[in-house]
Amino acid sequence: MYPREAVRAGIFIPPHHPIDEDPTLAIQRDLELIEWYDRLGYQEAWVGEHHSGGYEIISSPEIFIAAAAERTRRIMLGTGVVSLPYHHPLIVADRILQLDHQTRGRVMFGIGPGALNSDAVMMGIKTETQRARMQESIEIILRLFAGEVITHESDWFTLREARMQLRPYTYPRPHVAVASAVTPFGAVLAGRHGLGMLCVAASSPAGYDVLDTNWAAANKEAEKHGRTMNRADLRLVAPFHIAESREKAMDNVSWGWEKHAKYNRVLAPMGGGLIASSLEELMERKSGVIGTPDDAVAYLERYWEKTGGFGCILHLAINWPRFEDVKRSAELFARYVMPKFAGRNDWRDASFGWITEHSQEFAGARKSAANQAIEAYFGKKAG
Repeated sequence: MYPREAVRAGIFIPPHHPIDEDPTLAIQRDLELIEWYDRLGYQEAWVGEHHSGGYEIISSPEIFIAAAAERTRRIMLGTGVVSLPYHHPLIVADRILQLDHQTRGRVMFGIGPGALNSDAVMMGIKTETQRARMQESIEIILRLFAGEVITHESDWFTLREARMQLRPYTYPRPHVAVASAVTPFGAVLAGRHGLGMLCVAASSPAGYDVLDTNWAAANKEAEKHGRTMNRADLRLVAPFHIAESREKAMDNVSWGWEKHAKYNRVLAPMGGGLIASSLEELMERKSGVIGTPDDAVAYLERYWEKTGGFGCILHLAINWPRFEDVKRSAELFARYVMPKFAGRNDWRDASFGWITEHSQEFAGARKSAANQAIEAYFGKKAG
């Protein structure tokens, strides 16, 4: 069983910004949010790539990460994800290794086939080709990371004695993770190449149902290739909003819920979106946490039982509440949820229990010692 004490927490920023807000301020707020998570001691932040729809307005996670790295100290920064079919693999590999050096090893390379079909349509890419292109691309990129010189002819890119100029700053390469939603495709790819898994649909009913089977598929494929999957690299993405009471949490989320739901209904007009079409549906199908720290702990326990152990829980940033409430939620999660779930205060509890059990004994000894000191002092004075 993976040790709970080692479980990490972080944030996954698609991002989601309603189209009535100033886009410049929205992007700056995302940067500020990562700074806040870094200050609170969260370990990871992942940033998405999208090109249409108006809500998810970060088109280059690499550019964003370069800025975030200058504003933060310790938090690891990941592309969540680079849509590989949209880019020449040599350019992707080059940019990631540059970031590896600029961040001094704090970049993580998340990959996927592309989440929005509308992005692919604008580039004339057929949806049915995206997974195959992603697989072809990552195999090339991993070889480039390893220092190979590659000549390769594809129906969508060409390489002629291609090689990297920079050796990776991180040995042997930056951490690589593949998006895994519902199908076993991402899991099998992770197992084949020894990659991490980003379970981006973990909060949806379909995504939750296959968490264990997809992990099993990754392990089965890894075994075929003489590899072993590491639960530290299993990441789950879900929305969390924490407040002092369930009523306050619901009130906070209601502030911006309808703007998000509008976008969700466009993405999934027949239902079955990654989140939910209403707050009632979200609560009913357990597609996230809107409640207290205890509610969040119970939610993590549910994931732990389903997966058998995971390495990192990532907050899906959707900007339902006001920004100050988002920051407060992150603080409550860091202060109360992770310590309880990961047992970080077990030793403190044991120590407090020990002195409580012996409080009379310790207090008596302290009082006796004080009395002896007083008697000794006044005895000498009298002599």
